Formats: sequence, structure tokens, C-alpha cells
Amino acid sequence: MDPDAVKSTLSNLAFGNVLAAAARDYKKEVLANEKAQGSRPVNEEVDLDDLMDDPELEKLHADRIAALKREVEKREAFKRQGHGEYREVSEGDFLGEVTRSDKVICHFYHKEFYRCKIMDKHLKTLAPRHVDTKFIKMDAENAPFFVTKLAIKTLPCVILFSKGIAMDRLVGFQDLGAKDDFSTTKLENLLVKKGMLSEKKKEEDEEDYEYQESIRRSVRSSANVNSDSD
Repeated sequence: MDPDAVKSTLSNLAFGNVLAAAARDYKKEVLANEKAQGSRPVNEEVDLDDLMDDPELEKLHADRIAALKREVEKREAFKRQGHGEYREVSEGDFLGEVTRSDKVICHFYHKEFYRCKIMDKHLKTLAPRHVDTKFIKMDAENAPFFVTKLAIKTLPCVILFSKGIAMDRLVGFQDLGAKDDFSTTKLENLLVKKGMLSEKKKEEDEEDYEYQESIRRSVRSSANVNSDSD
């Protein structure tokens, strides 16, 4: 074979390899640019005012504000009825306290009984969590009429009232594992099961989370807009 022909052929092959490599590099660069452009924020040219005027965000915000306002008004009404705290009442005030609220939890206690102090601790924790239920306590020694009328023989005794009627009771710790170290959550779940406490708090927490997330998303979006425009 002619040496010059061989040389020419090798030269052409080398040149072809260079072109192929260059083509591959170019293709990689184009794909990289397209990917970079595709990953850029879609709303990079959206004005912040336009973002805040988004109808869906405005409606979500308005609905949440209205819900919070209703909740505040409801809580204030309950507080005027003595809800939101664990209070001691006298025998003379007992009937009025029980009949003025739809749901009332009353703990009949003795100040010297250790288990009554344990129940006090848990009820005091639950009272501000569940404002729609009234939490009260009464010294059994100072309420002989109602202790007899309600046939209370063992303390602590927690009577559950619905619209002024004694519907159920917790006697000692029988329904709580018969041990002193039960948790507040265990008592709370028992009272929920008996219909004395509402589970709406969990739903409200989820609504708050969704609302806060929408605000965070809008803030992150506006931050992207500002960073791109600098």
C-alpha cells in the first residue's frame, strides 16, 4: 500500500475522531444549557405585587382570618362562662356552673388524698387545651348534699355532665390502668372517647400548618424573584 495513502487515511480518521468528539462535547453543552434553563424558576419574572394578589392565596388568607376570628369569639364566650381554667367551686355555685355549660367535668376531691392531687394535675393541664369543656372541682367535705345526691363513695371521683345531666363518671383510677403513673394523654383520650372532649384541635392544627406552609411558599417564591432581579 502506498505510504502516502496510508498516511492520508490515518489523518482523515484522526480528524474524524476530533470532529466526533467536538460534536459530542457540543451536544453535552447544549443539553446542559437546556437543563439549566428548565430548572430556573417559572415565576422568575412575576412581580411580587402580582404574587400577593393571587386569588387563591387571598381566599386562603381571608378564610383563615375569618376562622381565627370565629375561634377567638367562641373562646371569649366560653371564658365568660368559666371555661379555659381548672377552678374550684362552692356547693352553692355548683348547680349554676353545671347547668350553664353543655359539657362539664367536675372532680370531687379530698385535699389530703394523694390520688386526688394526681387527678388535679392532669385536669389542670387539660383545661386550657379544651376550652369548649368546663373543668371544675369541689371539696367533697364541703359538699355533703351533692356527695349524697350523686352517690359518691370513692375519691377521686370525676363526674361527667352533659347539659346539666350526670352522664358518666371516673371512680378512682379504674379506667386508667389502676396505677398512679398514667399520662395526661391517656386521660385525655378516655374523655374524648366518652364524648367530653373534642378532637377538633387536631384538625385546627392541620389547618394552621397548611396556612403557614402557603405563606412560607409565597415568601420563598418572592425571595427567588428578588434574587433573580438583583
